[in-house]
Amino acid sequence: MVISTVAEGLARQIETVTETVTGAFDPVIRLGVTGLARSGKTVFITSLVANLLDRGRMPQLAACAEGRIEAAFLQPQPDDLVPRFDYERHLAAMTGSAPVWPDSTRAISELRVSLRVRPNGLLSGFQGPRTVHLDIVDYPGEWLLDLGLMDKSFATWSREVLARTEGRDLARGYHELLRDTDVLAPLSEPQAQALAAQFTTYLQAAREAGFSDCTPGRFLLPGDLAGSPVLTFAPLPEAGKAQRGSLWRVFEKRFEAYKAQVVKPFFRDHFARIDRQVVLVDVLGAIHAGPQAVEDMRAGLADTLAAFRPGRNAFLARLLRGKRVEKILFAATKADHLHHRQHPQLTNIMQALTREAADRAQFAGAKTDALSLASLRTTVEETVVHEGRQLDCVRGQLLADRRQAAFYPGHLPEDPTVLLNAARSGAAKWLDDDYQVMKFAPAANTLRPGSGPPHIRVDRAAQFLIGDML
Repeated sequence: MVISTVAEGLARQIETVTETVTGAFDPVIRLGVTGLARSGKTVFITSLVANLLDRGRMPQLAACAEGRIEAAFLQPQPDDLVPRFDYERHLAAMTGSAPVWPDSTRAISELRVSLRVRPNGLLSGFQGPRTVHLDIVDYPGEWLLDLGLMDKSFATWSREVLARTEGRDLARGYHELLRDTDVLAPLSEPQAQALAAQFTTYLQAAREAGFSDCTPGRFLLPGDLAGSPVLTFAPLPEAGKAQRGSLWRVFEKRFEAYKAQVVKPFFRDHFARIDRQVVLVDVLGAIHAGPQAVEDMRAGLADTLAAFRPGRNAFLARLLRGKRVEKILFAATKADHLHHRQHPQLTNIMQALTREAADRAQFAGAKTDALSLASLRTTVEETVVHEGRQLDCVRGQLLADRRQAAFYPGHLPEDPTVLLNAARSGAAKWLDDDYQVMKFAPAANTLRPGSGPPHIRVDRAAQFLIGDML
């Protein structure tokens, strides 16, 4: 094991040196894109790429506004063992006369966009254009949540999960099954499978209900690991001294194997190589789900974002200690579900939810930012008079039946602590308002020549994430 670890370290150092030398000629930016359930990762990547290829809607990206991007084109991704992000199929689904939402992220994928850029500054007249490669790495947010498991023991993880779920109706079936389980008895594989299956059922229901603490993430996206022992465990109540071969000891062993054989390789091979990171969050969905979902999201973000190793990339740091994330963008998605007058409130809530993680990242030297965006704009704004009061609404095509409808979600507070304090105090519902959420279908549109899909602030996100490299 020691030899294997040393070999992995040497291979990583050689790979880092190779990337550094290559980057001296053609800079490479590795952008990680992740988010929790239904946050819109696939739509964000597709919109970002389409609007980099056809830049008519990117005025906030300085290199575009200055006319310095001469060309943009897709190239094969550099990692031969990573599936290609299916950009063309996703763009076709999102646009056209009968658009639909593309399939959600279920595994890691990658896409390379190369930009031919003229330099700016005093020496711009003496230098020719250069190529900047943007490698976009798409991975499920459930895998990001798993990074929070690395520093936890099975006992700690079990205690935290059982405490959080004790009062949730969604977890009643699992807790009832636990009451009839002797965790010190010898392992019965059918019993172990029943516990894992019931716990997975709870995780699926919790994700649908808007909760974020859905670890282990591979229980929701098992892939070719489905049915394997490494995914056949579940949290157990603390007990006395467990003997070898008992249910407790076997589940503890499988939990450690999950960290070592599933979580660690992902962190080593993909996550640790990221330069810039965008974390997409469905804040409106959590607010609609209620205070418990908001607090669950806040705690989950603080826990998992501690896994980032932020800081400025220096040659020696990359050579000796590996890369560190330079910039992290926290983005509240689906801003088109709100009138633009409420966008500042949504951004403020996003900042408040990630304050702890952002402060830690900035202290370590990384730059962070938060904004609200819509990767694909699906609505138009209008003002409706209701019971003598003017309401700022949005109008769009409902996903369920394709009817056009005006929608008012409720008024977000100017002070985000109004929501966060209620969430932290364990409130069962919001006291002052009833926040609604609507599912809109993509609007039919024909893309104008030279312009990508309509969006809200994707260009600002691009400027923060890669603008300094263009």
